[in-house]
Amino acid sequence: MRPEVGAAMMPVFTEHFGNASSIHWFGQYAKALMDDARQQVAKLINADVAEIVFVSGGTEADNLAIRGIAESLTSKGRHIITSKIEHHAVLHTCRDLEEQGYDVTWLPVSGDGLVDPENVAKAIRPDTILISIMHANNEIGTIEPIAEIGTIAEQADIYFHSDGVQATGKIPVDVRQLKADLYSMSAHKIHGPKGIGALFVKKGTPLKPTMTGGGHERNRRSGTENIAGIVGFGVAARLAREELNSDMTRVRQLRDRLEAGLKSKIASIHVNAENALRLPNTSNIMVDYAEGEGLVIALDLKGIAASTGSACSSGSLEPSHVLTAIGRTPDENHGSLRFSLSSMTTEQDVNDVLEVMPSIVERLRELSPHYRR
Repeated sequence: MRPEVGAAMMPVFTEHFGNASSIHWFGQYAKALMDDARQQVAKLINADVAEIVFVSGGTEADNLAIRGIAESLTSKGRHIITSKIEHHAVLHTCRDLEEQGYDVTWLPVSGDGLVDPENVAKAIRPDTILISIMHANNEIGTIEPIAEIGTIAEQADIYFHSDGVQATGKIPVDVRQLKADLYSMSAHKIHGPKGIGALFVKKGTPLKPTMTGGGHERNRRSGTENIAGIVGFGVAARLAREELNSDMTRVRQLRDRLEAGLKSKIASIHVNAENALRLPNTSNIMVDYAEGEGLVIALDLKGIAASTGSACSSGSLEPSHVLTAIGRTPDENHGSLRFSLSSMTTEQDVNDVLEVMPSIVERLRELSPHYRR
């Protein structure tokens, strides 16, 4: 979290602890704090304050959007369109709906991870009720042609959801221009606290709640509001909006220097989706003849946190569905490494990676039976 976020949250824990649904002063003060935060989140994506629904994070936002539309429009149809590179919060939700009798079209992507809007248009059927395509990919950073897809959905009178968790605060977002009916966000992706997110729900969009109870959030998401988290989200949203252009210009320069430096120092490495329009903070690098988990562990020992395209599950390596979808082989998949930069990343951070990576890669390559100098 940014220091300003933590500083704004602390008084909510100790002084302004009221329940925003209560009519006494403590409750109404908490409600005022929440209203101000809602306004800041709305401004970040050019939404109206009444269109922001606070939830526990991006996963709940995706679930509420997809399940909420699906269950509201069952009588109209049971067909959903999405892509093969969505976040698991979308993938697993759609797969669960498939098991409940819904029909899901899984769109392919290009070698750079791009969804072709023409494929979206071709997939539309009379019983299509929802199109869900992420704004930017969480593994390779590719920015999807969301405005074009949103226009296609609007013209076909189909509701359009976009998972904007990775994009919000990293690139300009205007839900009006994107033609989005629903848009997911998460505070911790913009230096806010974990455990709080939001779903933009365009006015007039039907949405059956996935959580019932006291009717909070205009009957769209029941549960006593996490005021401290909401306040933190609001501050993070304001800072992201005010400093987005300057911060992300600098972050993009750092990412480009990181990629250029690694390519100059290490042979046989490639940047996934290098030629695509990408988020400024995401770099997914494929290292030939070096295993990704080994790279992550070795970097961790040097105090550098990175992630890999492979998830260790039950003792076996499962290839990244994103890298598989863009055509990477299992070996290439397991040798991919993701670096995530932020507004807090420094020149020295990049220097540290460039200093230690060559020797780490060389050491791991010596263990590969396929590597030849």
